[in-house]
Amino acid sequence: MTDVAATDRARAARIVWFRDDLRLADHPALLEAASAGPVVCVYVLDEESERLRPLGAASRWWLAGSLRALDRSLMEFGGRLTLLRGAAASVIPRLARQLRASEVSWNRRYDRAGRRVDDAVEQRLAADAVIARTFQGSLLYEPATIRSGAGSSIKVFTPFWRKAKTLGEPRAARGKPAWIAFLPDVPSDRLDDWRLEPSGPDWASGLRAHWVPGESGAHERLATFLETGLAGYATLRDRPDRLHTSRLSPHLHFGEVSPFQLWHAARMAAETSGGKAASSADVEKFSAELGWREFSYHLLHDVPDLAQRNFQPRFDNFPWRSDQAAAMAWRKGLTGYPLVDAGMRELWATGWMHNRVRMVAASFLVKHLLLDWREGEVWFWDTLVDADPANNPASWQWIAGSGADAAPYFRIFNPVLQGERFDPAGDYVRRWVPELARLPNDHIHCPWSASPQVLAQAGITLGRDYPTPLVDHGVARQRALAAFASLKLPPA
Repeated sequence: MTDVAATDRARAARIVWFRDDLRLADHPALLEAASAGPVVCVYVLDEESERLRPLGAASRWWLAGSLRALDRSLMEFGGRLTLLRGAAASVIPRLARQLRASEVSWNRRYDRAGRRVDDAVEQRLAADAVIARTFQGSLLYEPATIRSGAGSSIKVFTPFWRKAKTLGEPRAARGKPAWIAFLPDVPSDRLDDWRLEPSGPDWASGLRAHWVPGESGAHERLATFLETGLAGYATLRDRPDRLHTSRLSPHLHFGEVSPFQLWHAARMAAETSGGKAASSADVEKFSAELGWREFSYHLLHDVPDLAQRNFQPRFDNFPWRSDQAAAMAWRKGLTGYPLVDAGMRELWATGWMHNRVRMVAASFLVKHLLLDWREGEVWFWDTLVDADPANNPASWQWIAGSGADAAPYFRIFNPVLQGERFDPAGDYVRRWVPELARLPNDHIHCPWSASPQVLAQAGITLGRDYPTPLVDHGVARQRALAAFASLKLPPA
């Protein structure tokens, strides 16, 4: 009789499988499971499943911090996060058998490799008569809800977002569970044994100085943005010298905050901020940035190799150059163009780069240097703390002109003009390229235009203290236009 009762108690246990949703609030899978009985919260480090893209170094660092934060949050409810390593299609069903669990719940993901793993888990659970329950927790709109008349993904952002908004307000965000009962004594790996963080050399000091991974860090960042950054966002978000970007992208990528929480928090803040209230244009622009993330994931749902293959096949014959010295100079922030170099150094130091500067730096690699966009995508994947499997390749292909809703190929950012427009006093450049700090404003974005006397007064010898430009903008622009013309693209 005692054995039967123990079996019944264990059978009532439910597993909640965390992935890119490392939070307690507005976590549908956790909320539903916790309301029904005792749970086991588990994260699987899956580096074995076929075609799942391994995390880059900066993302691995963030993951470690986020898992620690989630574990601390669960401890407040009297439980712990169970850590397991291996192919999830084997690990999750095995854990369910060991615990005699009745259900496994998770929030859905949308890349094809991830969906294949989830399908395999679901099939193996079904063979053991274990229920699999899945929920919408990571996207405002699921891919099946926004389709063209032919049933495929919509390839242009504006009609995509217009149709999304006809579906009505996204659901309300939910809070944390009121309580969580845990199944005790579940074996777990030690996080330190996974070696997600660097050691010898420890290159993550800059990341630690700028970021606080975890759900609490996400909400602190959100509160700061709503108080100081949302008002004026529509017009000032392109200024890298100003604090009007949300810097929520890594928190959103790891699911420490949900898009539903961000959507409704922005609207609530605009309605209650009094004299410093954000305008409707600010809120709509912020919402549209969430929309671009949605758009990218809908593309990835239908195009699983978005990071490897040109979305537009006609770009398969593009005459990319091979120049590893130039690629290395770009990665190190030594191109000779201050705005590009400032961005690349900010990336290396903090794991993040302002979005306007990302576009300029990416355009420089692809169009000034004629280096394959995939070289840049891989570098960003390894160094960005918000390296996202959808946004990263979709944005690189947008810049290259090879993607869906791509930037016109003839649009080639002039790094000097971009700097003068969006960093007019040179504050951003001076912060990240300190060797140019003493240059006057009218030369800060083009030091080669300064006279020898001005350079001497600033303590700069070009080619020694700061590099001369890798390429001349005008020459590079004409070379890029000729390369695009070779593809016989439609005229402007």
